[in-house]
Amino acid sequence: MERDWTDGHLARWLPLMPDLDPDVEGAITRAGELTRHLRRVREQALVDVELERFEYDTLHKLAGRGGRAAPSELASDLGLAPASVTGRLDGLERRGLVVRTPSRTDRRRVDVELTEAGRAIWRKAMDRLGGEEHRVLGALDAKERRQLSDLLRRVMVAAETGPAGRRL
Repeated sequence: MERDWTDGHLARWLPLMPDLDPDVEGAITRAGELTRHLRRVREQALVDVELERFEYDTLHKLAGRGGRAAPSELASDLGLAPASVTGRLDGLERRGLVVRTPSRTDRRRVDVELTEAGRAIWRKAMDRLGGEEHRVLGALDAKERRQLSDLLRRVMVAAETGPAGRRL
């Protein structure tokens, strides 16, 4: 089997820490390295499409709501104060990536809508990141990808559950 960076990491640390579980250390270190790799790819994709991270995040949350949402919904999705979202939306609207329109259901409310340009730039960034995700996970066949996803789900359920057995 081919060796990766983590194999060298383990080789350095195991003699110094004989109680270190190489499977736990290997899994956690590889997960972190993969996360860092995909973060670098995402950041480069954003540079390539001329989006700031906060702009991408806002477009992504908006796209996840079908391309239309109230500013308060976006604030909740982004974990931000409504005033922070207003500033983001001002910049995105100036760039022609979103437009604010009167709500179809409540005349007192304004909705934010992705424009075609906003959807296209978001999609371009998503395609670049998604392409790398498919390339990397292409090292596994379909059955192995399903197994990996199932195993990671079990790990995440444990991570999302506190020591007292309550969901965090």
